[in-house]
Amino acid sequence: MTKSAFIAIVGKPNVGKSTLLNALINKKVAIVSPKVQTTRYNITGVLTEGDNQFVFIDTPGMHKPIHQLGSIMDKGAENTLYDADVVCWVVDRPFHQSDERVLKRIEKSGLPVILVINKIDKLESKTHIDEIILSFIHRYDFKEVIPISALSQTHIDKLKEALTQYLIEGPHYFPDDEVTDQNDERRMAELIREKILYHTEEEVPHSVAVFIEHLEQNKELNTIDVNAVIIVERDSQKGILIGKNGERLKRIGTEARKDINRILNMKIHLTLWVKVKENWRNDPGSIERYGYGE
Repeated sequence: MTKSAFIAIVGKPNVGKSTLLNALINKKVAIVSPKVQTTRYNITGVLTEGDNQFVFIDTPGMHKPIHQLGSIMDKGAENTLYDADVVCWVVDRPFHQSDERVLKRIEKSGLPVILVINKIDKLESKTHIDEIILSFIHRYDFKEVIPISALSQTHIDKLKEALTQYLIEGPHYFPDDEVTDQNDERRMAELIREKILYHTEEEVPHSVAVFIEHLEQNKELNTIDVNAVIIVERDSQKGILIGKNGERLKRIGTEARKDINRILNMKIHLTLWVKVKENWRNDPGSIERYGYGE
């Protein structure tokens, strides 16, 4: 008897939702970085274990938007709640006024919720975990409260076990060997953006978009030639991204190529171009072109 469930992973920015998704399916399907708002669109991760299929949906951090791209990200996260069977609300510190945005949307959905307290490996003692639990416990009728560390994969199996009770009898929605609904081009673009997030600071990471402009099989070298375009909003950001004598861009390209080769199991030759598109995060046409449209 096959069963499945759609599980929304929600929370504020930078609480470790994408790290949790990767830990749950034991594959890297979502990029991660220390920067807030790394995730820009809903990412599906699929875990099939025998007759059971868990469809996890990693969402952008719910936040107060300051541009049109942010509004689309925030709305996409909210809409996930209307298609899910259960919610994992990921938190990493005591309840704060900014959590009200998430709470109100969860209340509106009426879904069963598991409160997932992440990053327990960084907390000094059990007292700190208890402090977080006590600050949340009376704000919603949580089905369970599970402290975890997505990074060290502590108690991930306990969370998966708790989610099995929400599996519903019916067909599997994805092939049993599939781990994500993202195509290779999108995953390539995201892996490139991940390296940019790690190697740039201040306003640059949030102003960047990446899209694959051209793919072509190179039969002579048995590789795939990939041309990717990196979009920034100002000439100064372009200079920072390229770096002195092009060294930063070269490092980003080298690290991204290695990850793409390993994660997607393909051999590529990667060429990066940097272009300026002023204020693209408030331009609907650009948002759509770069893959973030509604």
